[in-house]
Amino acid sequence: MTLCIRAVTLDLDDTVWPFAPIGARIEQRLHAWLLEHSPATAQMFPIQAMRVLRERMHAEHPHLVHDLSELRRMTLRHALVESGADPALTDPAFEVFYEIRNQVECYPDSLDALARIAARVPLAALSNGNADVVRCGLGDHFRFQLGAREHGAAKPEPSIFLAACERLGCAPETVLHVGDHIHMDVVGAMEAGLRGGWLNRDAATWPAELPRPDLEFTTLTALADWLDAHTPEPAAA
Repeated sequence: MTLCIRAVTLDLDDTVWPFAPIGARIEQRLHAWLLEHSPATAQMFPIQAMRVLRERMHAEHPHLVHDLSELRRMTLRHALVESGADPALTDPAFEVFYEIRNQVECYPDSLDALARIAARVPLAALSNGNADVVRCGLGDHFRFQLGAREHGAAKPEPSIFLAACERLGCAPETVLHVGDHIHMDVVGAMEAGLRGGWLNRDAATWPAELPRPDLEFTTLTALADWLDAHTPEPAAA
């Protein structure tokens, strides 16, 4: 199969870094902050109860699936109000969350691979999450970041993929989107007309009923290797 790839869009959570450790730190640090600043809220909503509340907010507000930051604010505000605390604590509590959200620990292969990919083709971050690549210290690798909140729709909606292609100035069939999620990343990208690359770090099995991805990698290093072998040497600046 011959692919003409002129740019890459890249998912972030569980692609560039694992999310689970971040999520665990968020829960612990937020609970500790609430214990100090709003003990009644921490008592009414310990970690598991806060998790249930957050899931309830997601279920009750499906129109905000693209805006995880607003859903997080709503969860915090609801917990504060229900526990009789000052809702003005919502913003400082959110800042605690957001600081930890952007303290990412990349997979061992990511940093070197990001530098290699960005040196070979234009690279954009395309995420449903609310991490900020600049605040994470990775902004230099990306031409831009397009988030679901900014765009107004989340992957796998075709419009977010096509908006990224437009900003890159590339036809969709020349853009490779790479991510870990079978439906939101790979199938969504291919249905929008992009090339789909599956980052399969866990040796999962691709569902037989779905069309195969255009490419499959086990690490971002493998993606960088493929681009080195299959795209032209970039012109000198």
